[in-house]
Amino acid sequence: MLIGLYEGGVWKIRVELPDAYPYKSPSIRFVNKIFHPNVDETSGSVCLDVINQSWSPMFDLLNIFEVFLPQLLLYPNPSDPLNGDAASLMMKDRKQYDQKVKEFCERYAKKENITKGTADEETDDDEDVTDDETGSSDDEIAGHADP
Repeated sequence: MLIGLYEGGVWKIRVELPDAYPYKSPSIRFVNKIFHPNVDETSGSVCLDVINQSWSPMFDLLNIFEVFLPQLLLYPNPSDPLNGDAASLMMKDRKQYDQKVKEFCERYAKKENITKGTADEETDDDEDVTDDETGSSDDEIAGHADP
């Protein structure tokens, strides 16, 4: 699955399910940094209409990881930004934008950086459950689905 400029990057994604899930959309955010017009650079929150505005109980987490997030990476929308700097750069100087995306991928989205770098960033330890206990993971990687 191609994800354009972000190809080869590895991101830790945090998914928070509301009590009313699946009738209310989950909260999705990137834990490690990504330079993208529709992702808040500070919080990692994702601005994606299908999640934030037109969510349906028919969607599930598989849709998010196999369709919505890869589409977000392939087709950024600079006209509805959470990261104004990324949106502005994308519209004004695409070559420089592409270079900055690649720099962020190199610096923040390497597999070896995920395991050592994100532990310090997470301060929400009240619901700290290991993958072994739940049988699931919040370490899904956008664009890399297992066959």
